[in-house]
Amino acid sequence: MEKAISFKDIKNFEKDFSNSRNLLAQNAVVANGINAVAKNHMAKVNNPYAFSVEVDAGKVTNQKQSGRCWMFASYNVMRLEVIKKLDLGHFELSQNYPLFFDKLEKSNYFLENIIDNIDEENGSRLMAFLLAAPVGDGGQWDMFRSLVEKYGVVPQDIMPESAASSATRELNSYLTKKLRGFACELRKMYRQGHSVEELRKAKEEMMNTIYRMLSIALGTPPEKFTWETKDRTGKYIKITDITPKEFFEKYVGWDLDEYVTVINAPTKDKPYGKTFTVKCLGNVKDGKYPVKYLNLPMDDLRDLTIRQLKDGKAVWFGSDVGQFSDRKEGFLTMDAFNLKELFDTDFPMTKEERLDYGDSLMTHAMVITGVDLDENGKPLRWKVENSWGEDVGQKGYFVMDDRWFGEFSYQILLEKKYFTEEQKKQFEQEPIKLEPWDPMGSLAL
Repeated sequence: MEKAISFKDIKNFEKDFSNSRNLLAQNAVVANGINAVAKNHMAKVNNPYAFSVEVDAGKVTNQKQSGRCWMFASYNVMRLEVIKKLDLGHFELSQNYPLFFDKLEKSNYFLENIIDNIDEENGSRLMAFLLAAPVGDGGQWDMFRSLVEKYGVVPQDIMPESAASSATRELNSYLTKKLRGFACELRKMYRQGHSVEELRKAKEEMMNTIYRMLSIALGTPPEKFTWETKDRTGKYIKITDITPKEFFEKYVGWDLDEYVTVINAPTKDKPYGKTFTVKCLGNVKDGKYPVKYLNLPMDDLRDLTIRQLKDGKAVWFGSDVGQFSDRKEGFLTMDAFNLKELFDTDFPMTKEERLDYGDSLMTHAMVITGVDLDENGKPLRWKVENSWGEDVGQKGYFVMDDRWFGEFSYQILLEKKYFTEEQKKQFEQEPIKLEPWDPMGSLAL
């Protein structure tokens, strides 16, 4: 074939296409859509909703029209501690509360990145990256950990959802517009001879504007609160005059230093047994918990996840949820759709190749609450708690087969106590710094 597509080429393509099988497939797909026609109805048979190890996680939550899955997944694990301590029924922590402070901190983080890179040329790759999404919804575990360490947590009815927290597009749009304008203003000031100290003084008024916008859209976060509820038996509970940090310490009780993330990135630039961080990735400036993770083979992620589940604890994980995913039925499996039979072609790239060629990265965080093991203790399928409400899957729960877990999962959260001694030593290494646009810097939405 020549450089350009000729009409002769098109004639040949058309001739090759025009057979009864392709024409039948065309009729079906044009009328019904690709996934509806390719849907593999055996996926339900091959992935039964049954698990030999299971954590009771209760009713699912709903992030609605927002990209807060990383917050919801984190809270869906944390809330189990509150439920246990207070013997509660259904309970949620306020997802609006960390959203407020995440937007506030990300705004400051963005403006500081602008100041730190004040000599960078307009149009450079770094400036384009910084300006692309200054204050989007997405995040990673260490970013959430930084918010909790600084601001604590509150029950959902202390800072309920607002219209803007349940559908964040409008708020994000106006914040982004304002922050890009602030970046422009800071860079103009610098070119006019203002010092970095003067830029930071100007930043204070800029952040005051951001706080005002957030308070109007989301409500004002409480400094202290009184919370009243009832336990499973109907017994009245009243917790009086407590701060969000005190509530976290008393009723969640996690030692945040002990909760870390492990990734599986099987690319040549990321050796196993090494730790990594990502430049310009974070929210709380100079916080206690910069982004850091240990890269391990996928079998290690499997073993660590099973260890934590057997101990009665759910596992936060990040994956590329859109890949071969039947959202309606709730299946994450490579066999969800008979695409090879429909298109007469397959998609053979490996996990390493998908990362290297931009075909996959972490897009969504969920919670693993169960696993089915074979007679040798090897995982067959996993139970997944999503945050898309009860109208998808099995009342919001999904079944993930183990092959899908290996191909499209990239990150898990666990306590250090489940590490081997060697993994503990590996995690203490100084992290290798990745570029801001590295796929391991992707944010879960």
